[in-house]
Order: sequence, then C-alpha cells, then structure tokens
Amino acid sequence: MDAGQDAKGEKHMLVQKYKDMLSKKSVIRELSEFATARGQEIGYENVFDYSLGNPSVPVPQAFTDRMIQMLATRDPMELHGYSPSLGITSVREAVAASLEQRFGIPYRKEHIFMASGAAGALSHAFRLVTEPGDEILTFAPYFPEYGPYVNLTGAVLKVVPPNTETFQINFPAFEEMLTEKVMAVLINTPNNPSGIVYSTETIQKLTDIMRRKQEEYGHEIYLISDEPYREIVFAGVDNPCVSKFYDNTIMCYSFSKSLSLPGERIGYVAINPACKDAETMIVMCGQISRGIGHNCPPSIIQLAVADVLDKTADLSVYETNMNLIYDCLVELGFTVVKPGGTFYIFPKALEPDAVLFCNKAKKYDLILVPADNFGAPGFFRMAYCISTEKVKRSLEALRKFVEQEYGK
Repeated sequence: MDAGQDAKGEKHMLVQKYKDMLSKKSVIRELSEFATARGQEIGYENVFDYSLGNPSVPVPQAFTDRMIQMLATRDPMELHGYSPSLGITSVREAVAASLEQRFGIPYRKEHIFMASGAAGALSHAFRLVTEPGDEILTFAPYFPEYGPYVNLTGAVLKVVPPNTETFQINFPAFEEMLTEKVMAVLINTPNNPSGIVYSTETIQKLTDIMRRKQEEYGHEIYLISDEPYREIVFAGVDNPCVSKFYDNTIMCYSFSKSLSLPGERIGYVAINPACKDAETMIVMCGQISRGIGHNCPPSIIQLAVADVLDKTADLSVYETNMNLIYDCLVELGFTVVKPGGTFYIFPKALEPDAVLFCNKAKKYDLILVPADNFGAPGFFRMAYCISTEKVKRSLEALRKFVEQEYGK
C-alpha cells in the first residue's frame, strides 16, 4: 500500500509525518499545561513551576519608551509595513556595528539577516549549508526542538553523547562522529538545558578539530552557534565569543532572553565576515524565507531593538535564584554541575528513572522536567526564571519531597 493511502486505496490529504508528531508533543509544554491547570485548583502562586524557560524579568524601560515614542511620532506605514526581505537596513547596520564594537570582528550589514527569533535564524542557517541527507552534529544535553528543526529540512540531526562530569564536549565521541557526511556542527552556549558555558579551551579544541576535518574532507564544515543566552553569564565565568575562533561560523541570536522579549520573535543571523561567500549567504537567507515563511519580522520591533542593542533587562535575579537552588540541591545530596549562565540547572535525579522522579515531584507541586528528551536520561531540568520569593518557598517543598520519597 502506498504511503498516504488507506486500506481502500483512497489518498489521505493530511501529511503523516506531522500527524505522527501529535503523539510526540513537547514534554516541557505538557508539564507547563499541567502546572497551569494545577494553578487553577490551588492558585498558581502555590505551584512551583520550573518547566518553561519564559523570562521572568521586565523588558528594559528604554525599549518601552522607544516603542511609545515611535508610535506617537513616526509614520504608521514605516512602523507597521513590511520590512525589506533581509531586514531594515539601518537595523542591520546597527547590529553589525554593535557586534564589531563588542567582539572586534568587522561585521557589516551585508553579514546580518534579521530573523524571527533564534528559531527563525536556525531555520535559515540549516538550509544554507545542508542538502537532504546531510548530517548536522549537536551535543547532548541539547534543546529537544533541534530534532524537528533539523530533520524536517531533510538533513539528519546526530547527537554526540554527553560528558556528564562537566557537560563540556565529549571530544572522543565527537571525533568519531565527525564523518564526511557532516556539513555543520550545532552548539548552544550558554547551554539549555545544562546552564554550562563552553570554555575557551573547549571552543579552541572544537574548532581545531573542525579545521583539521575540513582539510581532510575537502569541504566546509560550518559551526552554527545558537546564542540566545549569550548575555546571561554569571560572575567570573569564561564566556568566549565563538565566532572569533572559526571563520565558518554562523551566529544565530535572539533578543528573547537578553531583553525579555520572547513574544516579539526577533533575532538575527550573523555570518562571520571571514566565511567564504558570507555576503552571498545572507542574500540567500532572503530566498530561503520565501519557502519557509520566516520572512519580514515586525518592523516596529526591529526599529526598537536597534536602540537598545547594548542594554539588557535586569538579569541579576537569575544568578541569585541559581545560587539558592544550587546550594539546596548540594545540601540534599544531589549530583549537579554548577551553571555558568542561562536560567537552567541540570541535576541528576535521585533514582535512575528521571521520568518517575519528576512524576513523584508533582505530588509536592514541584514541576520538574525529565531530561530523556534532552539526550541525558537520569537528569532533570529546572528553569528558575521565576521570582526569588517563589524560589525560596519552593525549596521547602523540595526538601519535603526528598525527605519523604527518598529518606534524605
């Protein structure tokens, strides 16, 4: 029987691969929905929801002021009309200038493509450098949506097993998996879900291997650097600029976390000027948009972020929350690597089955995310982008859970 036909030979109109995905919904979203429903029963303030990575601090006032000023004084068609395919020219120039000032890399507008958040940026990057059947490598633990992001392009995502001692890169496994079929390596630092920041030593070793393999295989291997948490790095942590280490780097950025703007869906692709055909690749992004619909992000949001490129929301609460949770986890006997950034922490569960562990935690109104889908079975993620007051109250629930379920 042909695919897309039923037993009677009648053709179905719905695409099976997307129907199949209905039974594989995001665990994070399901837990968030559970937390919301539980909150309607007991009050959401009493549900310790560590499921969803939704920023919890206000957008900078400068962004709000700029939006109000533009709405009051600018031509509505300029604010609400379609932007050019590659993004508003003045915004691309501002992004390039900011990157050059910060990192010393000579970006120009020709190296910048405005995108609908990091997801939109990644959607373009994958299509820029792979054909169906090509492979992209990423490193566990990893954001589960990388699977559909990559696989639905026709390329194939392969996951390098984690180094669970440090959550830096597992280099022996990486070198073994870096075959001639690999066209790109996808990294996320600071990392969701581990909170780990790849060190200068890690990035240097990674890029040295990639350069050697490029030469051996006779084709480019691109480094796609997913950087939505770039600004959330804690005191004293080594946080290298990935693009400074490797010419063929495609930076994918979002303002969602740095400015607390996840609902505005704004970010960019920045291709290292030293990358071969960098300017052509940016123009190609405009053509890719025609096929995937990630085109012309909102004009008013582009213009507003251009005025606050070097500002952030008050991100300090995340480090405060991290220290409170980390200290409590250590006190309770958890194995956990201290995060260097983001708003995630990634402990090992107190039993081999993290799904069972997280289900038990629900009885105490603790919403924790098992890490099986992140490529690290036996671990769980806590997204601590909630108020510090709520974090403090949650620690009593965590202590009670551990004591009653595990006798600690």
